[in-house]
Amino acid sequence: MRFVKVFWLAALALACFMTPSLADDIIILTGGTSGVYYPVGLALQKIFQRELPDAKISVLSTQATVENLNLLQNGKGQLALAQGDILTEAAKGNPEAGFPSSRTKIRLVAAAYPNFIHIIARQDANIKSVKDLRGRRVSVGASRSGNELNARALLSAAGMSYADLADVEYLEYGESVELMANQRLDAAIISAGLGVAAVKRAESKMAISLVPVTSDLIDNTHGAFFLADIPAHTYQTQEAAVPAAALNNFFVTSADVPDDLVYRMTKAIFANLKEVQAAHPAAKVISLENALIRRPIDIHPGAMRYFKEIGALH
Repeated sequence: MRFVKVFWLAALALACFMTPSLADDIIILTGGTSGVYYPVGLALQKIFQRELPDAKISVLSTQATVENLNLLQNGKGQLALAQGDILTEAAKGNPEAGFPSSRTKIRLVAAAYPNFIHIIARQDANIKSVKDLRGRRVSVGASRSGNELNARALLSAAGMSYADLADVEYLEYGESVELMANQRLDAAIISAGLGVAAVKRAESKMAISLVPVTSDLIDNTHGAFFLADIPAHTYQTQEAAVPAAALNNFFVTSADVPDDLVYRMTKAIFANLKEVQAAHPAAKVISLENALIRRPIDIHPGAMRYFKEIGALH
């Protein structure tokens, strides 16, 4: 009897040793299913399941950057995608941006791909510029999301605020498109990578225009955005290149995530880069060469270990 008891205690100890700890569980924080973060997250899930077989991998659809950073700060995720401009606001602790205090635990893994601020308008609304949004019905993205903060910044650069709009809706991309198709909205502001599904869906439902952003507006954002073209034919009905405001996205994690786990995640991403790039057209520009070009926050020691190991960081 004593032998049996000792046997089961030993078996239990072995089982505990072999079972992955909660620290080895990976929750990937993304965004709405009509955006780019989500399909990239799904691709990472598939890669991690293969490369980190001892970990339980899940993907969470969120309201994107602001929610992702707050979740990371509170230990409710291990990897996230986030906009670079919002990372700066999180580090400062800007309540207006959705951060009541400094998000001290957020750490950089690597740069991802740029977001383009798509301003889509129903063609019959005759909106030719950002200033033409005055007096119109506009969706600016989920409340206090990175998308919505981008919308505020762009309107401000044009000398406008929400008070200048006839109606403001705080909607996810897909809902914005549906209201536009039903003629209940004139335009929507969508901050996402090139080829985002929501814009493709919009042009399949109605005649739309991509509203250009001029260089003087970019200058008025004081470095929040850079000017970049949405190339011609990015969308089926888009004949010419359209100048737009753009910003960088990043893979981020928390200081509380163990160094070895972040090392393994970083290695899995860049050892399987073609698979990540294939997740969405916007992800094609993710590269090792650009991984550390910009560092809006401190890099995680686990990611640093990987980049030093391959000679990308000295």
